[in-house]
Amino acid sequence: MKQKTYSFDEAYQATLEYFGGDELAAKVWVTKYALKDSYGNIYEQTPRDMHQRIARELVRIEHNYPNPLSESELTDLMDHFRYIVPQGSPMTGIGNNYQIASLSNCFVIGLDGEPDSYGGIIRIDEEQVQLMKRRGGVG
Repeated sequence: MKQKTYSFDEAYQATLEYFGGDELAAKVWVTKYALKDSYGNIYEQTPRDMHQRIARELVRIEHNYPNPLSESELTDLMDHFRYIVPQGSPMTGIGNNYQIASLSNCFVIGLDGEPDSYGGIIRIDEEQVQLMKRRGGVG
């Protein structure tokens, strides 16, 4: 079954309503965090859809423990970013079957040897580019 896609305007308008008219929040969410494939097709209309996607993945882990939370309980905890606020990379990556994405926001990188040489600087730059291309940050 082919999953429904949304135009930017459809997702933006629905998300604008979700965020109570906050244009910046709506634009940032649709641009950065809505589920997309490598071609830019948008598969989520609002953050509630994203929270349901994340909850579906978390519930798989929950069932390994006593008194697991249900998918709807997890979704409700995340809805409107009230109690659980996933960070950027997890919002994009958890349950994303369309793209390979990191689930970490920030990485510490380093270099054994001579990091202050031209070669060392270039190597660290290359590592940073690879991390940033996958939505990671360096700290």
